[in-house]
Amino acid sequence: MDLPTLFSASGPLARALDGYCVRHEQIEMSQAVQAAIRDGRTVVLEAGTGVGKTAAYLVPALLEGGKVVVSTGTKALQDQLFHRDLPAVRDALAVPVKVALLKGRSNYLCWHHLERTNQDATLLGSRQEVRDLSEINRFAPLSATGDKAECPTVPEHAPIWARVTSTRENCLGSDCPRYADCFVVRARREAQDADVVVVNHHLFFADLMLREEGVPELLPQAQTIIFDEAHQLPDTATLFFGDTVSTAQLLDLLRDTLAIGQAQARDAANWNDVLAPLDRAARDLRLCFGQAQQRLSMDQLGADHPLLPALGTLREALGQVRDALDQQAERSVDLQQLHRRSQELLQRLIAWGAPERAHEPELCWVDVGSHGVQLHRTPISVADVFRRQRLGEDAGEDAEDGAGDEPDDTLNDAADGLMDDEAAQDLADLQALFADAPTDNAGGASAGEHAGSPQPAHRRHQAWVFTSATLAVKNDFRHFTDALGLEDAECQSWSSPYNYPEQAMLYVPPGLPLPSHAGHTAAVVDAALPLIRANRGRAFVLCTSLRAVEAAAARLKSLLEAAGDPFPVLRQGDAPRPTLLDDFRRAGNAVLVGSHSFWEGIDVKGDALTLVVIDKLPFAPPDDPVLAKRLELLSQAGGNPFMSHQVPQAIIALKQGAGRLIRSETDRGVLMICDTRLVDKPYGRRIWQSLPPMKRTRAEAEVTAFLASL
Repeated sequence: MDLPTLFSASGPLARALDGYCVRHEQIEMSQAVQAAIRDGRTVVLEAGTGVGKTAAYLVPALLEGGKVVVSTGTKALQDQLFHRDLPAVRDALAVPVKVALLKGRSNYLCWHHLERTNQDATLLGSRQEVRDLSEINRFAPLSATGDKAECPTVPEHAPIWARVTSTRENCLGSDCPRYADCFVVRARREAQDADVVVVNHHLFFADLMLREEGVPELLPQAQTIIFDEAHQLPDTATLFFGDTVSTAQLLDLLRDTLAIGQAQARDAANWNDVLAPLDRAARDLRLCFGQAQQRLSMDQLGADHPLLPALGTLREALGQVRDALDQQAERSVDLQQLHRRSQELLQRLIAWGAPERAHEPELCWVDVGSHGVQLHRTPISVADVFRRQRLGEDAGEDAEDGAGDEPDDTLNDAADGLMDDEAAQDLADLQALFADAPTDNAGGASAGEHAGSPQPAHRRHQAWVFTSATLAVKNDFRHFTDALGLEDAECQSWSSPYNYPEQAMLYVPPGLPLPSHAGHTAAVVDAALPLIRANRGRAFVLCTSLRAVEAAAARLKSLLEAAGDPFPVLRQGDAPRPTLLDDFRRAGNAVLVGSHSFWEGIDVKGDALTLVVIDKLPFAPPDDPVLAKRLELLSQAGGNPFMSHQVPQAIIALKQGAGRLIRSETDRGVLMICDTRLVDKPYGRRIWQSLPPMKRTRAEAEVTAFLASL
């Protein structure tokens, strides 16, 4: 049965899927994926909201056979694909494929650490942790996977999970007494046996980075590799191919060394005395910067900055702890792990500030938070390393060597978009996933060929599919393809099938101050208030920084309460994201104020959401040292960094935020963008032309009348 028949009104998909309708865009995209799989090519496919891209790539991938790896942007989307979308398509097609879900190590319960935590339950920090531990003890023997997402009675980010899951540093590998029962090893073996493996971008790049360092790959061999929400890949790749060491990691090492040292080598040393210099040196690192939270490149620090001698003291203190652990390492596998962990941290500290490799420019920079410091060594471009892995090229010696008024704020606050200490630990866990598991399958999930290039003898015929609703700027994909070295990719785009001129309105209110003005957030709230009232709540207010979230939520709540308006205000940070979304849907008249985590991956259909307010154009943060370095290199090469990099990046982010509004053929609503640069600046035209073709207005009365009619 050919693809048009499968997707027809009388085909198996129409019979099996609720609300199915035929879309020629979906059929064309599916044919493009099928051709790429058959020819072993790389394709970049943009599919607007409503095209049905998930089925468009799953149908040909399942029918063509061979191993398939599908990578999603988040664990939530990964779960949705594995538990809902993939089974629905598989059952509709009646194809006998075996599927597997694979996550990072920190997502799986560890029997060894659960037993240790039960033995040391007196060390738990709160009564809530005691209750959560009791719930996990009930969950563990009943779970076939050990996936903490399947334990609904304990929140995913509850502190107790850190005690009962393993990390790269404290996993005992094949020396573990519970190795035969390990949920992590079981998950990998199931992935090796499966026809379709669902992963997330973090896990995929963990595998890719390890392979770049010469470690055997973790993911199974695949004929087809599909990236959904592919617009996230450049940022994810940058995190993985860089290196980070933080004061939080050092303090975690101190805590674990004290506990294990006193339990398993109490007679060897006074561990408090051994660890005191490192504890002091790690905490002194934060004192080098006073009260300010900031991000600075090494060049910005200057030669006489107090951080530099403080790092020397820190390296010396960490070296002493490493030596003390080395002397006791043979006494237990736990002490061996601590020794390896201290050695790895010391190597990262030594590498920070070392001369960069000329052929692959890097940047050393520091992120100063309210309570700690992160030292980053970040590649300026990941295109070369990703190209090598995709095309199956040997990295050679590379793998062995150790403007003006435009951008004014940030879509990703230091606390919201940058990799914080928890995320850094998660990345470390992912990078080491299954490092001690059997390597009976030496294949990998990310090697391939491209049309017209000779295929290396050790690589298989592979297709690479990159898809998202937001990859191009007016059908120009260069911003995305250049970032990942996809010069050989064939690019196609399909617009949303929704009737945007009838379903939606774009409103840019006149008279607002520039986003750089101190009163801008207050003006945004004041301008949005008449629309919120006309719409009876049912609104998202999406901000580009957490500071703006706090200010907007406080002002909005104050104004609504003073007027007696019955619209509850929900603020990001007051509860986990799933809880806030459930509360929003349940209320029916709420206003949700959020930042980056609400700009994408949110699907609220129908009358529950009919107004989306965006406070300003989401230019990348002006204090981002990596961005500044990239712009500098683009300028040195004779380019226009603002138009070639910053504007396309802002367009992609804005399209994601705007995409929260219309989620079905019957949805209607207003997109309000409170940034007059969209109209007043020459580049504004390029930005709004990249948005869906909504009816445009600057008249408040027209907008309130439209909302009142909904």
